[in-house]
Amino acid sequence: MDVAFWTQRWSEGRIAFHEGKANAYLAQHARVLAGRTVLVPLCGKAEDLAFLAAQGHDVVGIEVVEDAVKAFFAEHELTPAVREEGGVRVYSAASVTIVAGDFFATTRELVGPVDGYYDRAALIALPPEMRPRYAAHVRALLAKGSKGLLVALEHANPTTPPFSVGEDEIRALYGDANVHLLGEGPAQERFVDGRERCFSIDF
Repeated sequence: MDVAFWTQRWSEGRIAFHEGKANAYLAQHARVLAGRTVLVPLCGKAEDLAFLAAQGHDVVGIEVVEDAVKAFFAEHELTPAVREEGGVRVYSAASVTIVAGDFFATTRELVGPVDGYYDRAALIALPPEMRPRYAAHVRALLAKGSKGLLVALEHANPTTPPFSVGEDEIRALYGDANVHLLGEGPAQERFVDGRERCFSIDF
């Protein structure tokens, strides 16, 4: 993961990938994650974190850009407790915890027990060569029997993030997990002929 690239994007305010409200697919299919502690990799300051917390979930985000972590708590008028653990800072307030560190260096011990997984902007932020490693690490962090909700984007310009990730690749990445297409529709206007798809994943 190019930490410098994402740090620069945040420092310059070039965060068009940030949705100012909870993702529509998450709102529609939140029942998939019912009763679970939800892992949210590469979470930024996503409103989805607050949405999940409001639904009664404990939420564990992971975000390498610490300014994004601070922004989430500030924008929600929360004063987090901050602790140092495993060489990174961990921010916690109410039912939201965010690890300010590299996703790939994050351990099960650091995130604690998680049995839910939500991804709207992580997989599509990674180039093809990093995606198998990402999917494998997701599985390493999750408890057996976990359930996930994944939103992905497929479009005709696969060379820059958000990258294009098709259904066949998602099924290959998650191997023997049960991947089910829940819904799809047109992507944002800047992706001509793009499609956005939402999947449930039973690990």
